[in-house]
Amino acid sequence: MSFKDFDDFPFGWADHEDIAIALYDRFGDDFGQDKIYRIRFTDLLDWILEIPQFTGTREQSTEEHLEQIQAKWVYEWRENQ
Repeated sequence: MSFKDFDDFPFGWADHEDIAIALYDRFGDDFGQDKIYRIRFTDLLDWILEIPQFTGTREQSTEEHLEQIQAKWVYEWRENQ
């Protein structure tokens, strides 16, 4: 198995860091810390559900998951600055 195969592994709601990386890959530096924390959860939820490897459902989401994802996304953004 090559490293590329790891990019195609499915992930769910508990994989906050994987989701945050996918969001950073999608939006890059367009979203900084202030903007990430002002995203409406309904928009964030829609963007997460659009990630190809994501297997979770809307019904499984919680506010806690979305908060953790925002925090990991900010961390990912800071690491790339």
